[in-house]
Amino acid sequence: MSRVGVLGGSFNPIHLGHLLLADEILELLQLDQILFVPASQPPHKPARGLAQARDRYAMTELAIRGHPRFAISDLELRRPGPSYTVDTLEALRQAEGPGAAFYLIIGSETFLDLLSWRDPQRIARLAWLVVIPRAGAPFDPDGVQAQKVLTEIGRERWIRIEPSRPAPAEMGGSGALLVAATSLPISSSELRRRARDGRSLAYRVPDAVRAYILEHNLYREAG
Repeated sequence: MSRVGVLGGSFNPIHLGHLLLADEILELLQLDQILFVPASQPPHKPARGLAQARDRYAMTELAIRGHPRFAISDLELRRPGPSYTVDTLEALRQAEGPGAAFYLIIGSETFLDLLSWRDPQRIARLAWLVVIPRAGAPFDPDGVQAQKVLTEIGRERWIRIEPSRPAPAEMGGSGALLVAATSLPISSSELRRRARDGRSLAYRVPDAVRAYILEHNLYREAG
């Protein structure tokens, strides 16, 4: 059975924090692949300041080039309307068949907001939830809010994964994964501000992405 991590997002722009996280999740969960899925129309983010989908896809493709187990999907760009995760997972499941296991990678803030997504219970049935506590943001996995989300989506417990304790081969199907992965304090919104102000993006995004932003004059307007 192939094990595929699914990392979606606006990637506006993709940065080294995304790449480091993906590489670490790949290792800790012993996955076969990380699939980056740029959103065409993120339903939970304002369109203001959002680069064109084709540009965000191109930057993501440049960023992952050369990594043997990173791949990219244009599934959400080809589908009209808002980019709902449940639709993406349904399409991936249909394409890959029963021989694939999917691991949806989300941040802890996103997890706490999961009940506002379209069909969160179905999402939890289609893929393992891989929750990454965000650096500098408070998150209590045993608190009332987090436990409410777990219960509502039909997950009974946390399966805690740490660098010293990688994922076991058999985890059972009743939990959600809480993964202590490295999270760099890099913000896409801060990168957009730096690009707008003509400031350096070095050591924050891959060189090819930095060159693309400059060449296509992205993020120069306020937003």
